[in-house]
Amino acid sequence: MPKDIFEIRFHARAGQGAKSAAQLIAEAALEEGKYIQSFPEYGPERAGAAMRAYVRISKKPIKTYAAVENPDAIVVIDPSLLSKDISNGATKDSVLIVNTCECPGNVKKKTAFQGRTYAVDASGIAIEVLGNDYPNTATVGALIKATGIVSLRTITDKVKRFFLEKQKHEAAQANTIAVKRGYLGARE
Repeated sequence: MPKDIFEIRFHARAGQGAKSAAQLIAEAALEEGKYIQSFPEYGPERAGAAMRAYVRISKKPIKTYAAVENPDAIVVIDPSLLSKDISNGATKDSVLIVNTCECPGNVKKKTAFQGRTYAVDASGIAIEVLGNDYPNTATVGALIKATGIVSLRTITDKVKRFFLEKQKHEAAQANTIAVKRGYLGARE
């Protein structure tokens, strides 16, 4: 982690798991001894409405509580949200991870994003592995590959425990597989 604070901004629709994805990343970083912050930002609170979730990870205490304005990583869980506005505040050193079957070059053209761009078919992975279109854990895997912000082992252990607390063993196992498949399937 080269900067004092590494900032991540998720773009999704309510109900797609961006809030949970942000929480998983933050809690995995906490387990690695880092300081964290994670919170969602909703517009009209209804399923399907566009929303954002934010994560900050640091080796030092975090003293800001504002929304992430200059993200080091942007994760787009719902590709229908892709536009030039997605890259607001990003720099050429930022990384963009998008749930799409398109090649990263096409994503760059649509968004005018200047940094490294990764594409992952997170929806396809989710449908195959989970049996439904909840692409959040697969996009988490792609984020880990693109940034290395936490280790793959830490995030898969966290995902497994998270889903064991809330659901059955099968869901924990399937979501762990989705993270690994997202990691392996992310292409730059």
